[in-house]
Amino acid sequence: MRMLCIVIGYLCGCFLTADVVTRCKAGKSAFLLGSGNPGMANIGHVLGIKWAAVTLFGDVSKTALACLVCRYVLFPDLGGTAVLYAGVGAAMGHGFPFWHRFKGGRSVAVSCVYMLLFAPLPGLIAELAGLCTVLLTGYLAVGAITMPVLFLYPVFRFYGVEDGLVALAGTVLTLFLHRDSIVRMIHGQEEKTELFFQHGKGFKR
Repeated sequence: MRMLCIVIGYLCGCFLTADVVTRCKAGKSAFLLGSGNPGMANIGHVLGIKWAAVTLFGDVSKTALACLVCRYVLFPDLGGTAVLYAGVGAAMGHGFPFWHRFKGGRSVAVSCVYMLLFAPLPGLIAELAGLCTVLLTGYLAVGAITMPVLFLYPVFRFYGVEDGLVALAGTVLTLFLHRDSIVRMIHGQEEKTELFFQHGKGFKR
């Protein structure tokens, strides 16, 4: 059941909303626009906030679909644990889509969704903390990493070892997907970004 949750999440995650949006709107793949990252931030800076919202909606929907179908339809006996397995699977699919040589996005929105669905209050607190770190530092990667790291303690503390280990796997995945930004920050080469989208201004990772 656990493996099937991961597989279902992965297949849903492989649907990259940003790529569909840019192909319909600009006639190009999301990987060829702006930073080349198929995520909401890049789409917002390249095409504007309207299309960023569409991208976000799609990424939220695909993650929620995987998590809720596994939790309530296919594997109700797993309880909330099914949400974590499917959510981490969706993050893997978004980050490593099989149809694009396993090169995808950074799964920030995907991670936010499964954290909220699994544990709403701890997830919300972690995500607000991540937002604050972005506002304070100007680095999106710092916020993206802060969220799953802060999420770990309440999961281990209140939900048990298995759920904690799955959340830990999600945290490691986030760190791996942001490894290039981490290296650039260590060397002082990472560019800061404004949180609010400016249409037509290329967003750099």
